[in-house]
Amino acid sequence: MASAYKRFFFGQSIPFYSLSRQEVDYTIPGQLAAFLKNSAFDFVINAAGYTGKPNVDACEMHKAECLAGNAVLPGVVREACEENNIPWGHVSSGCIYSGARPDGAGFKEEDTPNFCFRSNNCSFYSGTKGLGEEVLEGAVNCYIWRLRIPFDEFNGPRNYLSKLMQYDTLLNVQNSISHLGEFVQATWESWKKHIPFGIYNVTNPGSITAKEITEIMKETKVCVKDFRFFTDEDEFMQKAAKTPRSNCILDSSKIMGYGIPLTEVNEVVMKTLLNWKN
Repeated sequence: MASAYKRFFFGQSIPFYSLSRQEVDYTIPGQLAAFLKNSAFDFVINAAGYTGKPNVDACEMHKAECLAGNAVLPGVVREACEENNIPWGHVSSGCIYSGARPDGAGFKEEDTPNFCFRSNNCSFYSGTKGLGEEVLEGAVNCYIWRLRIPFDEFNGPRNYLSKLMQYDTLLNVQNSISHLGEFVQATWESWKKHIPFGIYNVTNPGSITAKEITEIMKETKVCVKDFRFFTDEDEFMQKAAKTPRSNCILDSSKIMGYGIPLTEVNEVVMKTLLNWKN
């Protein structure tokens, strides 16, 4: 996540400072606040978190690290920013939802999460991301940006499209996803345009299935192999996963309503694969 922000800031010639734990251990209460006290920063972005490698199944084996990175750290950053009166943004996750609203529409920001410790048999990762948002309840001068299954044109181990290409059999369900470059630009513009602080779903409008993505892969000749698909989520859980997955649709109309553009999901997947970089 941090590398995507760096790429954007460098490309736009926006001055920024990337803080490492080797320089300041920002996980320890007080250290980040002390660092910010002597700074002249206008805005802080928390892009840190624990996702597990190669996927969220790893979070089940590293629960302490997952809890610290996703639930405790946001509170530490909140205290530091509020103590120094610095506005800030937190990269959260849409993985705290499952499915769609009863009418089939995407979840809105005010909808109560239904894939978290308080409501469902969720993954530990999703549970900690839900706790992270609870820690930020009532935060002042704070944006909470919900990312969902990030992808872009750069082939790599954290790219959703790259991950799909590695498997022969996929789970074919509807999901909202986020183009990483558009996510970064939209979150930055939310600060530059000074839209109201609060929670925003930052996903490309609409939803898409794994099968639809693989068809675009074949059309663009990025990956032409024949994929198979699990018959349902029960089969997927039995054969390919250790912990439940969040599959959900989010409504991103709130942030777009403030004039911040996000490309329709099928269109942006096509554009991404046409510009694929190995």
